[in-house]
Amino acid sequence: MAPSFRDLQLTVTSSAGASRESSPIAAGRDEGDLEDVRLLDSYDGDGNSARFEGVKEGLKRIQVGVTGMTCAACSNSVEGALTGLNGVVRASVALLQNKADVIFDPNLVTDEDIKNAIEDAGFEAEILSEPSATQTKPHGTLLGQFTIGGMTCTNCVNSVEGILRKLPGVKRAVVALATSLGEVEYDSTVISKDDIVNAIEDAGFEASFVQSSAQDKITLGITGISSELDIEILEGILCNLNGVRQFYFNRISRELDVLFDPEVLRARSLVDAIESESSGKFNVHVKNPYTRVASKDAEESSKMFRLFTTSLILSIPVFLMRVVCPSIPLLYSLLLRRCGPFQMGDWLKWALVTLVQFGVGKRFYVAAGRALRNGSTNMDVLVALGTSASYFYSVCALLYGAITGFWSPTYFETSAMLITFVLMGKYLESLAKGKTSDAIKKLVELAPATALLLVKEKGGKNIGEREIDALLIQPGDVLKVLPGTKIPADGLVVWGSSYVNESMVTGESSPASKEVNSSVIGGTINLHGSLHVQATKVGSNTVLSQIISLVETAQMSKAPIQKFADYIASIFVPTVVVLSLLTLLGWYAGGVLGAYPEKWLPENGNYFVFALMFSISVVVIACPCALGLATPTAVMVATGVGANNGVLIKGGDALERAQMVKYVVFDKTGTLTQGKATVTTTKVFAEMDRGEFLTLVASAEACSEHPLAKAILEYARHFHFFEEPSAAMEAQDHRKDAKFSGWLLDVSEFSALPGRGVQCFINGKKVLVGNRNLLMENGVTIPSDAETFVVELEESAKTGILVAYDAVLIGVLGVADPLKREAVVVVEGLRKMGIKPVMVTGDNWRTAQAVAKEVGIQDIRAEVMPAGKADVIRSFQKDGSTVAMVGDGINDSPALAAADVGMAIGAGTDIAIEAADYVLMRNSLEDVITAIDLSRKTFSRIRLNYVFAMAYNVIAIPVAAGVFFPLVKVELPPWAAGACMALSSVSVVCSSLLLRRYRRPRLTTILEITVE
Repeated sequence: MAPSFRDLQLTVTSSAGASRESSPIAAGRDEGDLEDVRLLDSYDGDGNSARFEGVKEGLKRIQVGVTGMTCAACSNSVEGALTGLNGVVRASVALLQNKADVIFDPNLVTDEDIKNAIEDAGFEAEILSEPSATQTKPHGTLLGQFTIGGMTCTNCVNSVEGILRKLPGVKRAVVALATSLGEVEYDSTVISKDDIVNAIEDAGFEASFVQSSAQDKITLGITGISSELDIEILEGILCNLNGVRQFYFNRISRELDVLFDPEVLRARSLVDAIESESSGKFNVHVKNPYTRVASKDAEESSKMFRLFTTSLILSIPVFLMRVVCPSIPLLYSLLLRRCGPFQMGDWLKWALVTLVQFGVGKRFYVAAGRALRNGSTNMDVLVALGTSASYFYSVCALLYGAITGFWSPTYFETSAMLITFVLMGKYLESLAKGKTSDAIKKLVELAPATALLLVKEKGGKNIGEREIDALLIQPGDVLKVLPGTKIPADGLVVWGSSYVNESMVTGESSPASKEVNSSVIGGTINLHGSLHVQATKVGSNTVLSQIISLVETAQMSKAPIQKFADYIASIFVPTVVVLSLLTLLGWYAGGVLGAYPEKWLPENGNYFVFALMFSISVVVIACPCALGLATPTAVMVATGVGANNGVLIKGGDALERAQMVKYVVFDKTGTLTQGKATVTTTKVFAEMDRGEFLTLVASAEACSEHPLAKAILEYARHFHFFEEPSAAMEAQDHRKDAKFSGWLLDVSEFSALPGRGVQCFINGKKVLVGNRNLLMENGVTIPSDAETFVVELEESAKTGILVAYDAVLIGVLGVADPLKREAVVVVEGLRKMGIKPVMVTGDNWRTAQAVAKEVGIQDIRAEVMPAGKADVIRSFQKDGSTVAMVGDGINDSPALAAADVGMAIGAGTDIAIEAADYVLMRNSLEDVITAIDLSRKTFSRIRLNYVFAMAYNVIAIPVAAGVFFPLVKVELPPWAAGACMALSSVSVVCSSLLLRRYRRPRLTTILEITVE
């Protein structure tokens, strides 16, 4: 029985699976199932507005696996084919990862069009699934169908439609009275299907969700299938599962691909259904997408090794017959025995080399033909030319000798050994390239394979434990984490306390204390006590998955310096072919004209053969691969090394800019300082006791999210209740508890004024809490004694917070934010590296100058509004300088975006900061040094790779062409030239791998850094 598909459609025919060899088999439906009707088509004729695939407005992004690329010229061909498609906005092809990253308009081009374009270019293509194996990613705009009962007339229809259209997140809604169906287009990130059902029921109607346009794919490994009957049982189970759209079972790999509706069916429910309905006969496990990609890479290396060993086994006898056998009379006499028109040795050589040339070497002809059809050239063209010239010359020499009796020497061993050495180089190169992705492999291995799920009854009581695949964890699951095991998903601790080693994810070396309500990161190690963790983020939404995704994206990006290599690659092969022809003509013409003596010729040779060997050597020694690998291998290793050190780099372009940084602009609060503001001084200037004053200020600041507001609220709470707040509790919880305790005053008309403070009304009177500008704008006079007190605070690096009540200044609070312990050393270290540090802050000039003096920064920009920080960045960029901005990634987003290199420090688990080029997961300024130092070392390595690759070709080609032969009388045989070519690209990859030995500078050595 042929592998089965099943295709259940909501309304529009899905194209998923169309690329399969087998046609989808439509499954029969019961009469209670949905009709194939588009309600929204009658509401709005725009067919493009409600697509199933990528319904999300705007652009779509996919990754495509590309097989068959061998060098930079191949990746350029694929890139050209993709960018030539109407609707493709951007396409980036990564040679090392064998992937293409494509951003396109789904209204103009489809996934299948992109796949076909790559295949038309002569390469194999496969649309890659999302890294997550389960339905964890928000699907954006969805089209859902609901059954609605209780409608009797048009008024009921209008009522339901009106209710639905008013719901937040609902874009369109149409209800059909005749079929009792409603079709709703909604944003699943804003409103859920359950919310829609509840809204309909609240209006007095019955409602239930049927299905949606959302579609997720999962790949399952199935064991226990031994016959066709088992396959039929599996198909029957899947056909009866509501929510399954399509499936395909691969008999060879025993893998099951399932497309399903995540709004109806969860991945765990799917697995449980297969196992339970088969009465335990089938054992199901989820295939990790990253592991599958790694296994494909391993298969490619194994394939290359098999080709190399086959070629070697066939080539060694040919080589021995040419070099060793003439010294062994018995064997040599057997080889010289005539058998028909040729000697026995000639027959053996011809037969063995033919197997190598057209069996093992078939891949070079296929790749060369593919490149030529697309109007490009690559290394395979050179190998095919060189080996073909040697092989066909030898064949012609044999046939000519048989016809005329004049026997010229043959060079079969040149062709065979050349292919063998090239394959050896390719195999070593694949091994070395595999090492460059070790960082991602290590990150993937951090996630545990299984998890202990706590099974609860309806009342919430634990009734047991169950071991499940970690890829099947769902948000809301409560997981048991034993001491010494890995936390399987991001979540919150709901029971227990322990210490967790987070160094493998965040780079923080010291274990973090975890109590109830503490957040934990998947992949980190629980050290001591048992924990119960409620999963909040799973699959592709976890911190670990986002780090892997970010590193993958960075490794696929191209550094601007690589454009040089791409240009060289585009003209390299034609240039080499021309040089080879000139070499052939030059030596042949020189011999005919008597420019060199006949004694230079090989035994039984002639001028043409002599020139041909030089020409073949030129073709095969030239290596465009080394140039193409110089940048991507170094970038790949560097991004992995950075991730291991808690420095996430968003691409090769960011690496290139960072090594040219001239200015580093630091935000003050939370960057140079610890970001943990504390109230150190309070002074009241009115007839009011301190308790009343603090209650008034705390009430005004209770609604603010500013760090200073939280510090004031904590101080006031501690003053009144002598409580030390728990480190695990958030300020928001304190505010809620405070309000319930009744000690805060009622506030009205609260408003936060960026860069100035807050204002509100308490007891009908206006309260102002902020800086001088806020009070002056509102006409509040600052007494001289208060001004003196504020100046003293500012000169001691503290911030003065002024408080006015009913237009009268009533008090001042002094807030201190201590410097980070490493700030002074890092600033000095940047100076040693030839970088000028700058501080920008919204604080007043006196406080800014005091902090800058303490940290050692001379260039200061103070009293700058958040939006004005971007202008400060641009002012430094006017002379063409490269500027880096270091900030917290939230308030400093405009400045991070304006900077040439944006560094978000202390990001912790918030790694998806779009404005930043570098995400520094730890809250340590040392990582600024690490980021710049790593980028400099990476580009030093890239330059070294280019120098080696260029120098190799500049020196090797003249040597192969025989330029130095008249002087040294040494000829480089073609097979030796092939060995040199093979090893050159391996050498470049190994050079890049040396970056894995990178160690970030320690505080004790930073001051020893000097500008090279």
